[in-house]
Amino acid sequence: MKDKSLNYTDAYNELIDIVQEIEAGNISVDTLSEKVKRAAILIKLCKEKLTQTEVDIEEILKDLEGDTDA
Repeated sequence: MKDKSLNYTDAYNELIDIVQEIEAGNISVDTLSEKVKRAAILIKLCKEKLTQTEVDIEEILKDLEGDTDA
């Protein structure tokens, strides 16, 4: 999937752009549906990246705690 190659910042910025477009109210019903679908994909991608970052940080902190106990 092409979207997996997006980094968090790019996905977040695209999501903000979509929200601003929707809030402005200048989107047709047909386009609105596509924008909402894209926003859902971006939200999922951002959530996955945040979750993975949290896991990575927890592992690093556990490793650091293990190093100080030795």
